[in-house]
Formats: sequence, structure tokens, C-alpha cells
Amino acid sequence: MLSVIVPAYNEQENIENTASVISGILRKNGTEYELIFVDDGSKDDTWNIIAGLSEKDPSIRGLHFSRNFGKEGAIFAGLKRCTGDCAVVIDCDLQHPPELIPEMLRLHDEEGFEVVEAVKASRGKESLSYKFFAKGFYRIMKNSSSVNLDRASDYKLMDRKVIDALNEMPERITFFRALSSWVGFRTTQIEFEVAPRNAGTTKWNFRKLVRFALNNITSFTNFPMQIITWLGVLFLLFAVIISVYSIVKFFCGQSLEGFTTVYILVLLSSSVVMIGLGIIGYYMSKIYEEIKFRPRYIISIDTKDKERKEQNRSNGENG
Repeated sequence: MLSVIVPAYNEQENIENTASVISGILRKNGTEYELIFVDDGSKDDTWNIIAGLSEKDPSIRGLHFSRNFGKEGAIFAGLKRCTGDCAVVIDCDLQHPPELIPEMLRLHDEEGFEVVEAVKASRGKESLSYKFFAKGFYRIMKNSSSVNLDRASDYKLMDRKVIDALNEMPERITFFRALSSWVGFRTTQIEFEVAPRNAGTTKWNFRKLVRFALNNITSFTNFPMQIITWLGVLFLLFAVIISVYSIVKFFCGQSLEGFTTVYILVLLSSSVVMIGLGIIGYYMSKIYEEIKFRPRYIISIDTKDKERKEQNRSNGENG
């Protein structure tokens, strides 16, 4: 059986169409499936629509968060609760074409691939600043870790072994796109063109993207720490050059005039120290978040749990 995990946040315009399109493709392909919508604390009518669909269609399941925990939490909640032999993670806005799912299943079933990654043939319609930001982020991740996320997306199929490996990871701050590659296993790629959103608008803005990048860089790499090291080496060389220059001037019977050089050195070195303290403090804050060991998410409603309770109540009354 295939589990399809769909994170959703304020996607009331997309839920019904997404459920219809994915269900139609899988039924046509003869695939047994469960469709899991994870409502990430939406403020619109997203959850009511999911709950209504789950009542009509037993293959649809809904998970509702007590508040907004973010897309990463929604993905891992779906992975934790899914029951399929393999699972696909796909966006709710259908920018990830669900028509690829049968081919992803074929690569898994017939050719034995345990991870099938859908990679972007192009980045679609994005602003130049967004493309520049994304390219810089992926370059940092590639150069500072063993994971290449170039053209990567959250759209991928994973075998049950991969799902279990991800669920066993204890960290609270997660980056699904990187972790699903880091675990390894036999992997292949399939390209797709990013489609326009079916409806609604993107929930990402510049501030959220910056926070997303900082969280993932610091949780997956030590690149910012390396920046401090290289700045320290650079200023050491600068200090040696200034020291040699000062000694030469002294033995030549001259001395450096004024305090301009001293001012510049003090200001620059102080800036490096403050930047270093800021980076160390940021890593310490992440350690603090991890050691509290709070859950990644809190599920307030699970439609399957509700169905089981109603079924048990009905059986008790009949008994």
C-alpha cells in the first residue's frame, strides 16, 4: 500500500481538488493507497474540508495540529502515522505533478529503488532574488555537508525502511529534504517541471525563507563556525603584516603617525568577536531547543482515531 502525505497550511482552495486528482490517478493505476492530509494549524477552513472528505472517503485521513508547527513537523507527523509499504510526500498546491507517482512506484517496485527523488528540471516562475537566494543556500549546504540538494524538492517516494530510519531520528529541529538524502539507501531521480499553483498564494515570504535557511544550515552543518575560523586566520595574517611594518618603521627611526590604524584594527577585531559570539549563541540556542526534548508537533485531532472511538462505542452499544 502507498501512503501519500500532503502537508497543508491555509489551503482551503486546494484540498478538494488535490484529493480528487491524486485519488483519480492512483485508482486508475490500480494502487491501494491512503491519502494523509496534515493540517499545520490552518486559520481558514482547511481542516473542516479535510474532515468532511475523510468522512466520505475511508482512504482519506486527516491530522490536525494544535497550532502551526511548520512544514517539517507536518511531514514527519505524516511519516510517523502512515501505514503504507512506501510513502510519497507531495505539496498541496499541485506544483509537484502527481502524474509522476505511478512512475515513481514503478521504479520502486520493479527496479528496486528505495528512494525516488523528484528533482526540478527548472525552478519555474521565481524572482531573480529568490533564485539567487536558493542557489546560495544550496551551495552552502553542498560545500559544508555531504548532501547535494541542487534541484532537490520535498517531492519523493520512500520505502518503509527509509521511513523507519527517519522516524528513529531523535532531533527536534529537522530538515526533511536533507535528512531523506543523508540516510542513504538505493536512490534514483526523476525530473519534473514546476507547475503553477492550482489556487491560492504561496505561504513563504523573505523573512520565513531567511529563518528557514538559518535553521537548516545551523542544524545540518557547521559552516557558520568555519566562517569564524577563517576570519580569525585572516585577521591573524593582517596583524602579522601590521606588526612587521611597525617594527621596520621603528628601526628606520620612524613611527606610525596617529591612531587611525589602531582604531581600524580595534573596530574590525571587535566586529569579528561580536559576530563570533552571535554565531556561537545561535548554536547554543539550538542546543537549548534540542535538550528540552519538546515534541516536534502536537496532534489535536486524528480522523482515524475518531473513527476508531466511534466504532468502539458502536460495538459496545451493540454488545
